[in-house]
Amino acid sequence: MLVCALAALACLVEIGSIARKIEHQSIVDEAHSADVIVVLGAAEYRGRPSPVLERRLNHALWLYREGLAPRILTTGGKGPDPLFSEGEVARAYLSKHDVPAEAILVESEGDSTVYSTTAAAEIMHRMNLKSCIVVSDGYHIYRVKRMLQSQGIQVYGSPRPEAPKAGWREQWLYFRQAVAYALWRVGIAV
Repeated sequence: MLVCALAALACLVEIGSIARKIEHQSIVDEAHSADVIVVLGAAEYRGRPSPVLERRLNHALWLYREGLAPRILTTGGKGPDPLFSEGEVARAYLSKHDVPAEAILVESEGDSTVYSTTAAAEIMHRMNLKSCIVVSDGYHIYRVKRMLQSQGIQVYGSPRPEAPKAGWREQWLYFRQAVAYALWRVGIAV
């Protein structure tokens, strides 16, 4: 019983340590010249990006227009809406904002962060793209960076701009991401 309690305590301490790293990474913008900007998907509503996805895309547009990368790779499969994928909705949004079709790459099958990052890495490897700027919400960047780095990619995080938050909800997001990261490290995809 004592061994189980000590193991549980050790797990909680490790999760807490990871959560602190996630919190730190969430406000660090490492935007740097790269081969591609990878935008993690978020909900879409009947072919239109959700406010979260739209803010991610607007940040990617800004990075693209600043000349930090010549391409944007959007990710995300179909959620509850069987007609549209997050990646395809993101492509349409970028096209409407004057990003040329040849500069937009799409991963439209991913139903999880693990799937989307694996598929994005495969696309990058096929195209000999070795570096990327990851755009997502701040709490998501740490885990996504580690997943792409495990595929041999140089990754720079650039969280979408948002007003600083504090409180238990933000801490809960860091904790959830820490758990998801820890599970991924032991081979459980969530």
